[in-house]
Formats: sequence, C-alpha cells, structure tokens
Amino acid sequence: MGTFMDSKPKKEVALSSDERILLAIDDKPAGESGSLMRSAGTVSFGVMVSRVLGLVREQMLAYLLPAKIGLDAFYAAFRIPNLLRDMFGEGALSKAFVSAFSEIQEKEGEKAALRLASLVLNTLILVVGALTLLGMIYADIIVDLVLPGSGFDLSLSKEEGFGFETKRELTVALTRVMFPFILLVSLAALVMGVLNARRLFLIPALASSFFNLGSIVFGVGGYLLMPRFGLHPALGIAFGVLAGGALQLLWQIPSLVRLGYGYQPIFSFRDPWLHKLLKLFGPGALIASTVQVNLLINSVFASLSEGWLSWIMQAFRILHLPIGLVGVAVSVATLPALSRSVARDDTMEFRATFSFAIRLVLLFTIPATVGLLILAEPIVRLIFEQGAFGPEDTINVAGALRYYALGLVSFAAVKIVTDGFYAIQDIRAPMMISLCSMVSNAFLNWLFVLKLGMDHRGLALATSFTMTLSFIALWVLFRRRSHLGFLDGRQARILTLKILVASAFMGGFVFAVATGLDRVVGHDVVWARFLQVFGAIAVGVGSFALACKVLQVKEFRYALAAIQPRWLGGE
Repeated sequence: MGTFMDSKPKKEVALSSDERILLAIDDKPAGESGSLMRSAGTVSFGVMVSRVLGLVREQMLAYLLPAKIGLDAFYAAFRIPNLLRDMFGEGALSKAFVSAFSEIQEKEGEKAALRLASLVLNTLILVVGALTLLGMIYADIIVDLVLPGSGFDLSLSKEEGFGFETKRELTVALTRVMFPFILLVSLAALVMGVLNARRLFLIPALASSFFNLGSIVFGVGGYLLMPRFGLHPALGIAFGVLAGGALQLLWQIPSLVRLGYGYQPIFSFRDPWLHKLLKLFGPGALIASTVQVNLLINSVFASLSEGWLSWIMQAFRILHLPIGLVGVAVSVATLPALSRSVARDDTMEFRATFSFAIRLVLLFTIPATVGLLILAEPIVRLIFEQGAFGPEDTINVAGALRYYALGLVSFAAVKIVTDGFYAIQDIRAPMMISLCSMVSNAFLNWLFVLKLGMDHRGLALATSFTMTLSFIALWVLFRRRSHLGFLDGRQARILTLKILVASAFMGGFVFAVATGLDRVVGHDVVWARFLQVFGAIAVGVGSFALACKVLQVKEFRYALAAIQPRWLGGE
C-alpha cells in the first residue's frame, strides 16, 4: 500500500479528465455489479427513506416532550451513547472494516474475508459490551462531566418529574436505559460493512429506517404506557430507541445469511488482518467521531441555558437529510470502489472515482445550502411546529439551521476525502486534523458564546466553521499525498463557478415562490406550510436543472444519465 499513490498512470492511456470520470461511471470490471453513480443512487434512496423517518421521529419527540424539560434530557442522554455509536458503529469501525474486508477478499478470497467478519464480531461483543456495562454503572458521573451547566439543574414538579426531582436526574436515568443501544448499533454496522463490501447497498441503506420506525412505534407505545406505572413517559421513548436498534440489526441478518456467512466462535488477537483493521480503526475512531465530539462539546455549552440543546439538535437533524442523501450515499458507494482500486494497484481508476465523488458532492450540496438558508423557517415550521413546539421554537431552530447550513458542503466533502485516506490506509493526517478540529470547535464555542455573547446559534456557527477548516486542511494534505493534479486548475474553478451561478439563479426563484405563497396562503395550517415548502423546492429543482443545462454542467448530465433508466423502468 505504501507505494500505491506514488505510482503513475500508464503512459499509453492518454485520457482527459472527463473521459476518466466517464470511465469511473461506465466501466464495469469483472465481478462488479454496477457503477459508482448507480451505487450512490441506491444508497441515497435508502438514506432518504431513513432520514425522512428520522424527521418523523423528531416530530414525535417535539410533539410529546417540551423542549426545556423532557426533550433537553432525552437529547442529552442520547448524545452520550451516540458518540460511541460513531466510533464503534456507523463510523470508524464500518469504514475500517470495509477497507480491510475489500482487500482481503481481493487477495485471499471470500472464505478468509468471512472469517475476518466473525473475528471482528467476537471482538466487538467483548469490547463494546464492557463499555456498555461501564456506561450504565457510571451514568451519573458521565452526565455531570458532559453537562456541567445550570440549565440541567432545573427543579421538576411532581407532575413533571414522576419521581425525578431535577432534569439532571431524569437525564441520568435515560442515559442508563439507552446505553445498550451502542452494542446493538455496532453489530448492525458490522453487518452493514460486510454487505457494502460485497456491493450490496440497498438493504443496509434501509437499516436505519427500521431503527427510526422501531423508535417511533415502540417509543409512542412506551410514552403512553410508562405513566400507568408511575414512570416518566420519556423512559418509554428511551426503550423505543433500544427496540429500534434491535430492528436495525435484525433487518440485515437474512441478507448476511444469503451471502453464505456462517458464524465462527473464534478469538485471535494475533491475526494479521485484525491488526491491520485495528490500525485503521484506532485513529479512525477519532476521525469518524469528530462531528459527534464537536456536537458533544456544543452540548457542554448548550447546558448553560434551557432549550439550547433541543434547538441545536433539531436543527442538525434537518441538516442530516442532505448530508445523508449526498455525503453518506456517495461515501458508502465510493469507499469499496477506492479500496478495490488500491488492491489492484490501479491509480487511474482510483483518481477517476475520487474525482467524480467530489464533483457529485459539490453539485448537490451547494444548491442545498442556498435552499436551506432561504427556507429555514418554513421547513422548521412544517416539520416541528405543533404540540409542545411553538413559534418561538421555530425561530430558534431556524436560526441554528442557517448557521449549520453554511458548513453543509464541508460536512459532506470531508467524508469523501476521509474515504480516500482510508482506501490508501494512511489516516495519520486525518487523525491529527480531527484533534485540531475538536480544539478549534471548543475555542470557537467559548469565543462566540461566552465572549461575544451569542446564543445557541453561535454553537452551530462554530461547528460549521470548524468543519470548513477541517475540509480545507484534509483536501490540501490528500492532494499532496495522492498527486491528484488533474482536479486543479481552470476546469475545477469553472465547474465551481457554474454551480454557484446555477444555485444563485435557483435561489432567486425559491425566495420568490416561498415569500409569495406566504403572502397568499399564509402558514397557519399544515397544507399551507406543505405547499410553501414543497412548491418552493419543486421550482428550485427545476430552475437549477435548467441553469445546469444552459451552463453545460456535465456532472449534472452524468447524474441524470445514471438514474434516468431506473425511473423509466430500464435496466
């Protein structure tokens, strides 16, 4: 691996950058079932279903729990195991496993790869199981460390607390209930890694949908049931999280069985492939958890006031939709392709795949940023404003969403650049940048909130600013490491300029439609809110597509060419 990125494309293959991109889309080497674009589209569909259900789940939480009491406590309790989920579950472990699994399958065959899966599974149960037990025992200490602010010392009445005297006590209880979620989601992520490495994307992409579905159904049931036993209704929602985690795992098991996976009760800490995976996982855990660590740092500052934590969490949940549809989808499809290119020592294919992935991210996240900046309040109002969630909450969540939206491009693009480092199995630089980003985020939170007097919106701005700095640093380092010279220069600048112009053109139409509909039909009823948001989005998509056609944005044409046959019933 150490010499891969120092190798050069074969001289006899003289391809332009556009031809290389087309090769990445259309070429189907032996054993591959589809192109990067089609794989990304498949994942995007699954992620879209999951994120929509996730928003429904957030609607349920906002409707049932008031922001300054139960919802603050629930989000705080879920934030702690969610950090470990990114480390051991859908972040570092999944990426490290896909990289190692793809390489061992290419070099030693399917049997050796499936043996590695059992080895990792057993190690995971041992390590994460122990962490889960410790987290449940010491939940009170963890909550005090993570949430030191006075906003969580709010006294609860008998009707509000159901036996808990303060919001902090309720948070501790919820944390204990939800800690086993880490083990469930880590096992689900390992299965997801096996399926993705075998180029099966739809089933694992839909797995999170079953988490959200289970959380909604069992959460509502638990909310209604718990008060009958004298327990806080938020505990019922917490048990719903565990049910959702179990469903996320169980949904994927049949596909794993069909692949011929047979569990092996083996432990071997001397296994060379396990060592290789752990070398990726160690620093990778830090890298993958960067966003969650930064959100956890935000939680420390958000604990200074009542409602801040709920508002920034709800804003980030909305941002999750475009991050998932673009960043996660492209990343999941890209990493196995990049890893296979490295295993074959095919530098040209690696560069073409990486180039196209970055261009896809820019193509879709720049206009999404513009749309979120314009439609922040209508979107928040449509999704959340009902039940315990009022107009004041809408304004506060929308303010945080706009600041988060400023970092959308970086949130998505960081995933692709990190995948490049994973593929070449050189993640020392991303690890150092992740450490710096955590320090930077903490400093900016301190600066914006404590020194400049900003409210919760300063926490969102600090996160976006930090992610942008991280992306720039990662991009510069990876470009030097991989010598991706053909991405530079006039062509890249022209592409970015075209997307910006198309997005500005789109933004004008979106603003006009949204404000016009607000004047005509208002936003007091659900159908009017729905019309305002989706009418503006429909016009925005159409105007952006028209602008891309006029400006001859080839990447947009490639994307349409890849997904069009699916909608027309073609192959």
